[in-house]
Amino acid sequence: MSTKKWMANKSLFSIIILFSLIFVSLAEAQPAAEQTRPAASGSGAVGAVAAPAPGTATGSPAVPEARPTGDFTVAAMSRYIWRGYELSRNSLVVQPALTVGFKGFSAGLWGNLDTRPYYGGSDDFSYASAWNETDFTLSYTHDLGPVSLGVGYIYYALGSLNKDAPDRADAQEIFATVSLNTILAPTLTAYKEIDHYRNWYFLLGISHGFTFTKTVSLKLAATASYLLSTYADANLFNAGAGYGGYPKFDGDARAMDDKFNNFHDGTVTMSLPVKATERLTITPTIAYVFPLSDEAKNEMKGGGMKGTAVPADRDSTYLYGGLAVSFSF
Repeated sequence: MSTKKWMANKSLFSIIILFSLIFVSLAEAQPAAEQTRPAASGSGAVGAVAAPAPGTATGSPAVPEARPTGDFTVAAMSRYIWRGYELSRNSLVVQPALTVGFKGFSAGLWGNLDTRPYYGGSDDFSYASAWNETDFTLSYTHDLGPVSLGVGYIYYALGSLNKDAPDRADAQEIFATVSLNTILAPTLTAYKEIDHYRNWYFLLGISHGFTFTKTVSLKLAATASYLLSTYADANLFNAGAGYGGYPKFDGDARAMDDKFNNFHDGTVTMSLPVKATERLTITPTIAYVFPLSDEAKNEMKGGGMKGTAVPADRDSTYLYGGLAVSFSF
């Protein structure tokens, strides 16, 4: 990674960390009026009704004041699969995430630590473990009865902190989402990449939960996507420059100058959240990823990491899983 880019990323990381610390501080703080007396259903409980204020004529409970909420999660997964692309192989990835929300606004940090990064054409060509991605997300969601609308921005810092690892150009996306607050919770999200990898990515998802006990539940989810590339450079992609866009691939999984425009990847996920305590949840998850078209099959092979000698022999379907531990505050 160049010194200039490292300094830019370092500055970005500093801003993100400072921003997150401010939100966490807000989440821990309570209004002064509530600090002098416990809430009726427990101190710090979200949505709790405060005890009657001394000296009031009616003794009626005060209106609860909104406060930030948050979640810190650490997941250990057998693979890192993103939008149908294999971004790790034969290694454990650790993915911490921090999300803080307040009155519809949300800020999030997500990272990926690959314990055995793979960059070459054989299993022996790898590097020491490396932190190779940090994502920063800002979003806003507003409920309109049966419909929820949202907008947001994502910055993908893709430069590896391992100086020996290949460099990748950072990415930026804006997105808009619409959800129906009904059975299966159908949600459609449109992502627009505005930096190096210019494309549109449309994602439709559904999910449903089953409650077994007060502590154990089952969640099933499925997604389907459509990828519309607006930039493709086969020469850059084949040269491993890291920013050749999203080209179309031929039957041998070789990049062409045509832009990809078709249904892309589908995912089926099953998770089993277990509430260990009121704030601590442990969730084992298993997922299956597959192409939704022949063009997507070729493209997912060409963009994958299953060796470099014969791209057509690479995988285009993936089964992976892992365990996540979440703490809400």
